[in-house]
Amino acid sequence: MFSRFLCVSRVLAISTNPISTSYSSPAVRSNLPGFSSGSEGRREVSRRGMASQGSQFPPQKQDAQPGKEHVMDPTPQATSHDYKPANKLQGKVALVTGGDSGIGRAVCHCFALEGATIAFTYVKGQEDKDAKDTLEMIKKAKSSDAKDPIAVATDLGFDENCKKVVDEVVRAFGRIDILINNAAEQYKASTVEEIDEERLLRVFRTNIFSYFFLTRHALKHMKEGSCIINTTSVNAYKGNAKLLDYTSTKGAIVAFTRGLALQLAEKGIRVNGVAPGPIWTPLIPASFDEEESAKFGSQTPMKRAGQPIEVATAYVFLASNADSSYYTGQVLHPNGGTIVNA
Repeated sequence: MFSRFLCVSRVLAISTNPISTSYSSPAVRSNLPGFSSGSEGRREVSRRGMASQGSQFPPQKQDAQPGKEHVMDPTPQATSHDYKPANKLQGKVALVTGGDSGIGRAVCHCFALEGATIAFTYVKGQEDKDAKDTLEMIKKAKSSDAKDPIAVATDLGFDENCKKVVDEVVRAFGRIDILINNAAEQYKASTVEEIDEERLLRVFRTNIFSYFFLTRHALKHMKEGSCIINTTSVNAYKGNAKLLDYTSTKGAIVAFTRGLALQLAEKGIRVNGVAPGPIWTPLIPASFDEEESAKFGSQTPMKRAGQPIEVATAYVFLASNADSSYYTGQVLHPNGGTIVNA
């Protein structure tokens, strides 16, 4: 499920190059919400030492899902000054689930730069600060003709709640042109015996039931030229022994994407997916122990985790009719070089 800003024109920057290092520079990080500049020099020296030992990030763990972006070190990179908007989504209305942080935040920000009006969901009580930060980020990025963004607090695992989200967005903006099903949660388990009915139902409700619920209600307010983009995962293709229930939902999302694309093709509504690899988001320290978080992403061919901004551009491509009008039922794979059978 389930940042900031140096403003140049309408482009906001977190680092000069999101793929040049595992950590943002001190000068840039001092502008991030929740960041304290004290002892930063010493921390940077420590990080360089950790990087030489194969660690990607400072060891860290959060006690509860969905995780908080504003306490992560380093803060995930939601944008880059290298990103050049081109009004690809001018006049569009986008609903992004789990848009307060991680990939969802980066997608919201890029969509705003491209001219879209944004609504996103978050978990009340857990993600309030992240949601507030994202709202401010979008307001600074949005075009003059886009409406102010809205954030909707909800538990997406229930049909009634998903209908309320769609109704609120339609009351505010009149329609939905782009639906991003993105919210997710995950928990480690060593064996299938550890996954009881309550947990299984919870993970499936958030990760795949919500995709069905939101889609069925949003479609009433979508027309020809609209699109749906679903977030799946590299784990759907390569498997993950420690995230069995999560991985199962991500496989279901691939099948859902392909089947729904066939259903909606005659209506002129495209349906595609994005299958990220290991991306530095709040889900990571909220799911894994300190050692696993520190080395997160190092197993990829590129030997590092990705940043949300490196994934968000895939959503922009799939949302833009100018770029991807002949794409439907497809999945893009920003995963650091892992080869999958798409």
